[in-house]
Amino acid sequence: MGKNIPRERKIGMYKAILELKDLDECCDFFEDICAVTELRSMEQRFEVANMLKQDKVYTEIMKETNASSATISRVNRMLNYGTGCLGEVIDRMNEKEENQ
Repeated sequence: MGKNIPRERKIGMYKAILELKDLDECCDFFEDICAVTELRSMEQRFEVANMLKQDKVYTEIMKETNASSATISRVNRMLNYGTGCLGEVIDRMNEKEENQ
């Protein structure tokens, strides 16, 4: 998406996401707003990111997720040079899981 989109339009959706009440409502929201292929792509990228954070190798990730090496490379680049938010969220989720 282009940089010329007004900030209000960009931010509106993210504000709506913060209003979601629970996991079920979140799933329903994304099923309503995304095409099935978009949703599956995001889910796959998230799974790839989680596996990369666990230091799994590309071949193992490809086998378990059916992601292409290009997708894995793109996600890896994002984890290493992006904002850092996705990696932080994955770490937070894994810490919660370990403490349960």
